[in-house]
Amino acid sequence: MRPRLPYLIGAVVLLLVEILIGAFLHDAFIRPYGGDILVIPLLAAIWRIVFPKKPRHIGLYMIGAGFLAEFLQLIGFCRIMGLEGTIWAVILGTGFSVLDLLCYIVGGVGFEVVETNFFRGCRH
Repeated sequence: MRPRLPYLIGAVVLLLVEILIGAFLHDAFIRPYGGDILVIPLLAAIWRIVFPKKPRHIGLYMIGAGFLAEFLQLIGFCRIMGLEGTIWAVILGTGFSVLDLLCYIVGGVGFEVVETNFFRGCRH
């Protein structure tokens, strides 16, 4: 469990920040972009908790997952599948944005930088 502890702490902190952003911030920058930047490191940290050893560069894979989610938004996946108004629509999102893609890149690269420089000993 020890190698997973930094990721667990990071995931809890990121989740709390995401919740606080969603619940209390109604500005024009942090709410629309901050949450999208933080969601990729949150997902990568959760992945590291469950699968601490593989794969390397998980932040890059999570960027790919974010791009997939945006593509599904672009084609109207929730509407097509009749998922509007469900928890799946909340998780996946419903509005495509190129800026979201840039946010995912920032978050994923940020995770890679932090993991490479500060969590090197946490993965075996």
